[in-house]
Amino acid sequence: MESLSLLADGLGTALTPENLMWAAIGVLLGTFVGVLPGIGPAMAVALLLPVTFGLEPTQAFIMFAGIYYGGMYGGSTTSILLNTPGESASVMTALEGNKMAKKGRAAQALATAAIGSFVAGTIGTLLVVFFAPALAGIAVEIGAPSYLAIMLMAMVLVTSVLGSSRLRGFIALFLGLTIGLVGLDLNTGQPRLSFDQPLLADRLDIVVVAVGIFALGEALWVAAHLRRRPLSVIPVGRPWMGRGDWSRSWKPWLRGTALGFPFGAVPAGGAETPTFLSYVLEKRLAKEGHEFGKGAIEGVAGPEAANNASAAGTFVPLLALGLPVTATATIMLAALQGYGIQPGPQLMTEHADLVWTLLASLLIGNTLLLVLNLPLAPLWAKLLRIPRPYLYAGILFFASLGAYTANQQPFDLFLLLVFGLLGLAMRRFGLPVLPLILGVILGPLMETKMREALSISGGEVSGLYNEPVAVVVYAVIVLLLVVPFVLGRLRRTPLSTSAPTPAAAAEAADSDKEQVR
Repeated sequence: MESLSLLADGLGTALTPENLMWAAIGVLLGTFVGVLPGIGPAMAVALLLPVTFGLEPTQAFIMFAGIYYGGMYGGSTTSILLNTPGESASVMTALEGNKMAKKGRAAQALATAAIGSFVAGTIGTLLVVFFAPALAGIAVEIGAPSYLAIMLMAMVLVTSVLGSSRLRGFIALFLGLTIGLVGLDLNTGQPRLSFDQPLLADRLDIVVVAVGIFALGEALWVAAHLRRRPLSVIPVGRPWMGRGDWSRSWKPWLRGTALGFPFGAVPAGGAETPTFLSYVLEKRLAKEGHEFGKGAIEGVAGPEAANNASAAGTFVPLLALGLPVTATATIMLAALQGYGIQPGPQLMTEHADLVWTLLASLLIGNTLLLVLNLPLAPLWAKLLRIPRPYLYAGILFFASLGAYTANQQPFDLFLLLVFGLLGLAMRRFGLPVLPLILGVILGPLMETKMREALSISGGEVSGLYNEPVAVVVYAVIVLLLVVPFVLGRLRRTPLSTSAPTPAAAAEAADSDKEQVR
């Protein structure tokens, strides 16, 4: 009850006409900047950070909340309409959302993304209010072996369920892990796969890789088929979600929220893994004749909810431990420190009024995001009425802009072209894109956690599985790999368990010859 009272005080502070104005400005600015391909919420917050200079701390953080959620929804918009994720956590949205758009269901995809963001963000923020101290204590106890096991499970799950064959999935995953190795070894400082190029000493920026594989690869693929098969303008379709869309979306919203929030609350978590797991879960739970791979609304609703629930969960370690677990949280931490506020265990007591106003502003920003962007979904969808040669020319421009602004290095434009050609080749040979992106994102983090676990155990292999959570996850991985193989063998096994004798086999062969004659 005390938490509710404090939250009510925070809402009372935030719900003034002036503060609501700053929240609405933040949502609109965040959405407009986030819509640019390659610019995710972290970059949107960073670019718009100077806008808040001169504001009071309360007003600045209310505007931050609007920019935060607006930037996240903007990244989802580009994923759905242009197949161009603004950040790594929006990769899953692009898989089914863009296929929905091509079928004339862009407005429904945008609407379920907005509503799922609102549901997950609201539930996640309330969970932060009630359970932040307890969740922070649990998060600290989870160690490197458990992180390593969870990320390995995500790789196995995604690679095994996507694409036309597991072999192609593992080839794509191997390519992604190889790309993730580029740069200096964090322990020894030795360059890896840098080809004596100083600009490759740092790890490749995931924005450049994702925009190249998705946006440029898609544009090149479309251009390669324009002469052979003229492309018509994509229909927009009905502007609102129907009853069937609602019935298929509400359960993925809740399941995605349940998956995303714990990952956000865990230090070194992030939204990538829960969005991947949410997509796999929804695909596993889909009924016969499902639309996955063809534009399933569940594949948009679940990952979007997981993404926003994870974003809300990141405030647990940020406020309770002073530990940012995402790039956006790092910028938020810098903003807090710029006002002389240091997040940590004493923050709730020393700056209670500001903390509860910030949490209340998250609820307000999330609500304004829904109110402002849900009516705009049909308007955003009309972008698809632009003839695709002109549309993809604009995509190439903004993709190049997004890749350049990631590090402000012209060399990134060359990398963008390389990954665009790789994306074109993957489409040509039927390799799934997601395992590659997953390998690039989680590969370096897996390496870090594996070395951390081995260093703690003194190099003993047992250090990789000496936590209960890790043991359970490894058991699940074994089941995921073994059960499909065993079931496949059982389907191919004859119903009769007794093997035929040589004489019976010869007799059967003679009978077959007689029938042929």
